[in-house]
Amino acid sequence: MDLRNKRILIVDDEEDLCEILQYNLGNAGYFTEVAHSAEEALKRQIDNFDLILLDVMMGAMSGFKFADKLRNEMGINVPIIFLTAKDTENDILTGFSLGADDYIPKPFSVNELTARVKAVLKRSQKEKAKGIQVLKFGNIELDTAKKRLLINDEKVELTKKEYEILKLLLENQTKVFSREDILQKVWGNEVIVSDRTVDVNITRLRTKLGLYGQNLKNKSGYGYYFEF
Repeated sequence: MDLRNKRILIVDDEEDLCEILQYNLGNAGYFTEVAHSAEEALKRQIDNFDLILLDVMMGAMSGFKFADKLRNEMGINVPIIFLTAKDTENDILTGFSLGADDYIPKPFSVNELTARVKAVLKRSQKEKAKGIQVLKFGNIELDTAKKRLLINDEKVELTKKEYEILKLLLENQTKVFSREDILQKVWGNEVIVSDRTVDVNITRLRTKLGLYGQNLKNKSGYGYYFEF
């Protein structure tokens, strides 16, 4: 699988680090561009890149806010590797919840970074080649081809309706769906069920999601949504 000539956008306000990354990734056969802020990066045609190397601690817009904007406002799913000195468990979980494909604490070796870049690009290319759509949220992976949920690489059994509810909410993160919306989209006209049926399925789904159950939220008087 030839990964040369893949386009990588480096978003980091450390100019010396950007030069080092450009030099080494260029030697590895990748085409790179640099933006020294999230605001500068937003001026690029981001969906033309195959990978983003993204610093967390920047100026007005942090890397986390930038990733959130790409994923939830612009609908751009270019793979992201966070580069950051913030390496607490909460920081790492935040990064993955925003759809990061990897998280590399600073300082790091260039060889390690190059290896991780190759691994992420390889995985992304395989998924595109197979036409598989995997919805990701932190350590949650919902494979819509195999109808399979993995959490921390462990399979979690869902009923058909639980799967369809989760898929609906993951595909439309932060969008609120009323019970009537969920009934219509998941059950359709196949059977007459009450609003309470949605609540029961949501409760079971929260339990099966474990720690991620807290991300499946209810907006009182409106409905349900999924949010990092």
